[in-house]
Amino acid sequence: MKARALQVLLRKEFLQITRDRLMLRQLMIMPVVQLMILSSAATFEVKTAPMYVVDADRTPASRGVVDRLRASGRFVLAASTPSMSVANDAMLSRKAAIIVNIPNGFERDLVRLRAARMQLVLNAEDGAAAGVTRSYAGQIIDAYAREMSAQRPQQRSPAPVFAVTARGWYNPELNYRNYMIPGILVQLVTLVGTMMTAMNIVREKELGTLDQLGVTPLSRSAFIAGKLLPLWVIAMIQLSLGLLVARFAFHVPMVGSLLLVFLAAAIYLVAALGIGLWISTLVETQQQAMFITFFIVLVYLLMSGLFTPVRSMPEWAQWMAEFNPVKHFIEIMRAVLLKGAGIGEISRQLGILSAFGIVVLSLAIRQHGRRTA
Repeated sequence: MKARALQVLLRKEFLQITRDRLMLRQLMIMPVVQLMILSSAATFEVKTAPMYVVDADRTPASRGVVDRLRASGRFVLAASTPSMSVANDAMLSRKAAIIVNIPNGFERDLVRLRAARMQLVLNAEDGAAAGVTRSYAGQIIDAYAREMSAQRPQQRSPAPVFAVTARGWYNPELNYRNYMIPGILVQLVTLVGTMMTAMNIVREKELGTLDQLGVTPLSRSAFIAGKLLPLWVIAMIQLSLGLLVARFAFHVPMVGSLLLVFLAAAIYLVAALGIGLWISTLVETQQQAMFITFFIVLVYLLMSGLFTPVRSMPEWAQWMAEFNPVKHFIEIMRAVLLKGAGIGEISRQLGILSAFGIVVLSLAIRQHGRRTA
């Protein structure tokens, strides 16, 4: 009797899965798509780092250091400037991941004292990436010192020594929590804005109340606003609580303006709510809504720079990441909280989020109107 009941139950479950064509396609196709995209994008290797050079010496020895760093393929010369303040601004705006500061008298000290000093300034928002970048640069510079010694075999003096000092900006202690917690806050806000929106509207479909609302005098704009505004408020409250926990429980520095953070969050949530509304127009059950939301959010998070640097991804993945609103909001959170960036430094990300939110929300409202017409 128990075997018969189990057989009937298994038959019912298989029939239910195969009858839901959309769910079947999701189960078969989406994991393959995720594997193809994320296997290349999710990497902890720092492949390239934009480099600003401040060379006050301008000698063959100083140029040799820069040439060896460029020839390694790990460092891309973004600019060479005599001004350290220009390089500092470039790092603040994410145009530089490392600043190579070579002081005046570098070659003279190398010849006379067989030792010379130089400084590497690293963007230490991501302590792990900064450590890897520092390690790459140190290995290349040490190899250059050995190369210079080999070029003068007649001299029995010891190999030249480069005294390299490294300084991590924005996160000098390389505390990984300072880097991760702003990104995790974005993840939480994304889940509320996207998943809860989709689940809330689809629940109305399953209960049949959505059809009842469709025959009332309630306008489409009023219906959409009534559904989205409460979740927008909840997400903003969740962000506020998260910032309080980050500040007082984990001591995450908050150098910049919190008003700017909430302004960016308000714009970003328009995009997140729009995606949730769009998902609700594609599915009929909460299970389907959860599955599609999980797929989209997973791709968004792993290609956002939350866990691994975007610049370490293949070039095609970096282009795809530019269409990822989560990436831009994470950049804003880290830039404002850790760097103290102002609206000028994050204007590009704010513009992209605004455009993305307007387009996605408009398309979602239009699609919702077609489904309910």
